Amino acid sequence: MSKKRLLTGLQTTGTLHIGNYFGALKPFADIYRDYDSHLMVADLHSLTTVRDGGVLRQNILDVVKDYVAVGVNPQEAIIFKQSDVPEHTELAWMFECLVTVPFLMQAHAYKDKTAKGIEATAGLFNYPMLMAADILLYDAEVVPVGEDQRQHIEYAREAANKFNLAYGETFTAPQEMILKGVGVVPGTDGQKMSKSYKNTIPLFGTREEIQKAVMSIVTDSSGDRPENVYAIHTLLKSEAELAPLYEEHKGKYKNLKDALIEDIDAFISPMRDTRAAISDSDVKAILEDGAMRARERASKKMTEVRQKVGISI
Repeated sequence: MSKKRLLTGLQTTGTLHIGNYFGALKPFADIYRDYDSHLMVADLHSLTTVRDGGVLRQNILDVVKDYVAVGVNPQEAIIFKQSDVPEHTELAWMFECLVTVPFLMQAHAYKDKTAKGIEATAGLFNYPMLMAADILLYDAEVVPVGEDQRQHIEYAREAANKFNLAYGETFTAPQEMILKGVGVVPGTDGQKMSKSYKNTIPLFGTREEIQKAVMSIVTDSSGDRPENVYAIHTLLKSEAELAPLYEEHKGKYKNLKDALIEDIDAFISPMRDTRAAISDSDVKAILEDGAMRARERASKKMTEVRQKVGISI
């Protein structure tokens, strides 16, 4: 029985923290082998906000290293760069010629970003149709997204429906897969771990960086157990494993932080070493191979699309 086809976009977000790992990377790494998986580095989407070529170039290299380091095998998934497959933008234009401006104006992401002061460019406005093209070009049946991105899949389904009505059955309507992480990963201050809150523990950090972050965890002196320390510790070990440790060191917050440092470093160390061994040349080779495999599939689909819309004569 053939596997369902899956596509997800890899966001270039800079330095990752353990909240990113447990909330997104690990859930994906755990399931990608069950599908015919496509991992797209969304570099064209990044142009809506990134205006520094050097930063974007480094982000592309980094995000591929991140995913490979946490266990994604490039031989078992197609890892490619969006801009290496020109059919993405060609198909996006065709969808833009089918949907209306009022339809695009309903996009939550566009409203949210412009409300935060991001410039209302045409690229940002048309973003949902490029994302629809990303998905539909490969007949992706499953698209892992966060709950806040559900509307993007609805837009892709609408683009598929409009094209199918106009030109005949062509595209598969995708279904979203809402990845279930571990809920909200707490930061060093007890809030959700986020770079914007400056409360993170770096995913590929050195032991010294881990130690500095853990020692900054806010503790409540009113109890025997430092709850913020314990909440992060439960990401690494079960409650049954932690019970003797926290009972033995009841009220000894420094000892418990030291234990957390040891466990985080032991957990991160193999991934950190793997990532350090991945060179920029390795990433370029992965992307070149992925581009070839992705273009083969995209080209086949676009041959059919061009024939149906009439530009192929």
